Amino acid sequence: MTDPTVRPTAPGAAPEEHRFPCDNCGSDYRYLPGSGLLHCDHCGNEQEIGEVGPWQGAITELDFQSAIRNQLPQSEIEETRVLNCPNCGASVEFREEVHSKECPFCATPVVTGTGTHRHIKPKGVLPFALSEDAARDAMTEWLGSLWFAPNGLQQYARKGRRLQGIYVPYWTFDADTASRYKGARGRVVSTGSGKNRRTRVRWTNVSGRVARWFDDVLVLASQSLPRSFTDALEPWDLAYLEPYQPEFLAGFRAEGYQIELEPAFQLARQKIDAVIRRDIKFDIGGDRQRITHVETRISDVTFKHVLLPVWMAAYRYNGKSYRFVVNGRTGRVRGERPWSAIKIAIAVFLVAVVAGVLGYLQATQG
Repeated sequence: MTDPTVRPTAPGAAPEEHRFPCDNCGSDYRYLPGSGLLHCDHCGNEQEIGEVGPWQGAITELDFQSAIRNQLPQSEIEETRVLNCPNCGASVEFREEVHSKECPFCATPVVTGTGTHRHIKPKGVLPFALSEDAARDAMTEWLGSLWFAPNGLQQYARKGRRLQGIYVPYWTFDADTASRYKGARGRVVSTGSGKNRRTRVRWTNVSGRVARWFDDVLVLASQSLPRSFTDALEPWDLAYLEPYQPEFLAGFRAEGYQIELEPAFQLARQKIDAVIRRDIKFDIGGDRQRITHVETRISDVTFKHVLLPVWMAAYRYNGKSYRFVVNGRTGRVRGERPWSAIKIAIAVFLVAVVAGVLGYLQATQG
């Protein structure tokens, strides 16, 4: 008896929203991961993307306060057309004439009108470094380690189904912080010896200051993928961010951000505050630390909207959508999968058999 067949979704051919015609034959170029080149699959022609590499200069940051006051220059704002998925909420960019598509995040058919999305332009893009084949190899290896996955799922990976390359939106924040704190330093004191040995903590009230400059605090701007998925894909090599050029998106899709700037900064503050508390504990020293009060002044907050590369496969199994994601730079894999009831039942049966045999042996030896 075998598991029901997995029905994979079809990511489709080259995406529509970022097309660059080949100079030789007129077919669409696609960005060749890890190369800095546009490549034509039809005739093999290639074209270099100009000014590629971190040596081309730093990506400019934008002022946070100006942005939340709607005072950014109009040159930093753009309108794009998106299809909004009613199931997972993804906002994926498409050409004006496209009115229906399958959502690349959850495989739900999507139909929408011709509305546009006004948003802050991307400032940087981290280009794909892994090819689709390399990402599939990473996914297949990961699936092979999942013993309780249905056979149909593992067969899906072996058949070489296409993955969808998607640029996922993020915010990064820079900020200068200065914090004053109050707390207590604990010293562990031991008395007696042997069975009479006792320990206690002797506390001393302390106060102090810590300061830190935060650079590129990363916040996911999408709600289409579980945060546990995207967190597991970290770290990202943000030092290799390129100034945004649409050529890097040729042959890929780009998701529009769904988490606006101000709520995203509140998420960034959670990360910032956690690091500050760690700094304070280090500053307090001793064997134990207590923090009773923290007052942080945060200034010079800047941000940028960036796109990070993810290879993804979405498929349906027994009427439900499941997804894999692969870091398009490092090959880290995360995913969700159905469980094989048959394999679980076999495992439970084998455990019961082994436990019964061990119990019998113990009984006979006793």
